[in-house]
Amino acid sequence: MLSSLPVQLLYQGYIVLFGLSAIACFLSLKRSLLIDDRDTRYGLFSLVLVSGLWAAAHVGYLLAPTAETQYLFYLFGLVVGFGAVGPWLYFCSAYTGRSIHRSKRIQQFAVALYLGIVSIKLTNPLHEFYFTTIPRSDPFVHLAIVHQPLHWVIMGLAYALAIVGFFMLFELFIHVGGDTRPLSILVLLTGLPVVLDVLGSVSRSILEFTYSSLGVAVFAVGVLFIFADEFKTVQLAGGYDDPVVVLNEDGTIRDYNQPATLIFPELANSIGTAVSEAVPALSSALSGPENDLIRVGDGDTQQFYQLTRTPIQSGQTSLGRIIQFIDVTEREQYRNELERQNARLEQFTGVVSHDLRNPLSIASGWVAEARESGDTTQLDRASDALDRMELLIDDLLLLAKQGRPINETEAVSTESIANNAWNMIDQGDATLTIENATTLIADPERLQQLFENLFRNAIEHGGDSVSVTVGTLSEASGFYIEDDGPGIDPADRDEIFESGFTTNPDGTGFGLSIVSEIVDAHGWQISVAESATGGARFEIQSESTTALQ
Repeated sequence: MLSSLPVQLLYQGYIVLFGLSAIACFLSLKRSLLIDDRDTRYGLFSLVLVSGLWAAAHVGYLLAPTAETQYLFYLFGLVVGFGAVGPWLYFCSAYTGRSIHRSKRIQQFAVALYLGIVSIKLTNPLHEFYFTTIPRSDPFVHLAIVHQPLHWVIMGLAYALAIVGFFMLFELFIHVGGDTRPLSILVLLTGLPVVLDVLGSVSRSILEFTYSSLGVAVFAVGVLFIFADEFKTVQLAGGYDDPVVVLNEDGTIRDYNQPATLIFPELANSIGTAVSEAVPALSSALSGPENDLIRVGDGDTQQFYQLTRTPIQSGQTSLGRIIQFIDVTEREQYRNELERQNARLEQFTGVVSHDLRNPLSIASGWVAEARESGDTTQLDRASDALDRMELLIDDLLLLAKQGRPINETEAVSTESIANNAWNMIDQGDATLTIENATTLIADPERLQQLFENLFRNAIEHGGDSVSVTVGTLSEASGFYIEDDGPGIDPADRDEIFESGFTTNPDGTGFGLSIVSEIVDAHGWQISVAESATGGARFEIQSESTTALQ
């Protein structure tokens, strides 16, 4: 028990404890000026300065020769002590990358609150609503402070605000991937003196002081002298919402935040390991140019990140670099869609300038000849040319529609879609067999158009008696549509999906191009092979499928 210690030793112990706290805070001031981030530097400097004055006020209270000077020192400590709350929150907000401390409205409210509470403390000699004093001889002779209920209300407010700062810090520590235990312990030690505050109010063995300045001194020495590198690294890694990896100058991983592990899961437990060994994909990305793009995932889950590098320096010394991954997925998707639209526009221009102009010229020629000769049979030929134009226009509009981005999808069965599509075409004597079915996450209208076009393609090239089969690819990775017709010449397989390509003189050349647009809009892939009977086999690869029994 403290009361069992010699009186003089206990008295000197209080002086030494608060004296060392004041000295530690004042010595930390110069060190805090080395912090790179301006707001963090300002917040921590102010916190350490105020806490040093607070601890020094307690020393003055203990050394003061008269009750009057003890009273004044304690009153001064109350004024500067409550002033530590603002810098603490300012520091926590700045260090964790928030902007709360920059809000003019919050700053004005904080100043008004501080001045209001300080006015209550400074006028305490008149009303004694905050504290009273009484001479005591235990544990040594001093002017004892007896706190009134108003003191605990204001202290409760101060504690609540301090907890907000603790929350900010621990949320940051969770956000980063490195070992933040040393800093977490320092933060906990900062709040530990609150226990002495409470004990001092119920036990005469402990002076009824506010001991928070002791915790701040420990925190300042810890983050500025002992764990300075960890203190800086955590702010660098955790101060970004984007994925971030912090590397040392020698290429070893210094820290990372949690979003970075979503791109590179191998980062887990990789601190201190060379990036080339721990995360080869990241090392490969770093070998590319500045602001290079990296692609993560496939299909609908594909994301694009722009890679930036920011050097970390202390004075003229290079300590490493921050690798930041800026999500530019939306921008790249827009750019890719714009390229697709431009390509379709070029297709449209080509069709208008050539494919539509040719039948228009033919129709004009037959109309002119009919007008000169009076032979109306020539108009039938002109009508055929105009029908050809109408077919081209319909297919061209369909091509433009099917290439648009897909906004809404649902689970659909290939069996149901295939049957619906089969009933929409002129089958003749052709037959449809569904060997097994698959559930797809797709736009049902466009998917049916895909089936219709491939069915028509099979009948067009395989004849009215062709047999068409729909089935599921291995491991339910997609589906296929095949026939027993003459098949597709291997030399033509690279061109069949191009607009206007056809081996049928009566075809428009857009049927398979429309199929390709539908596949691309879904983020799938299509390939051409030969069926077991020598016919054409179209395989559509998609990960969003489930085989049906």
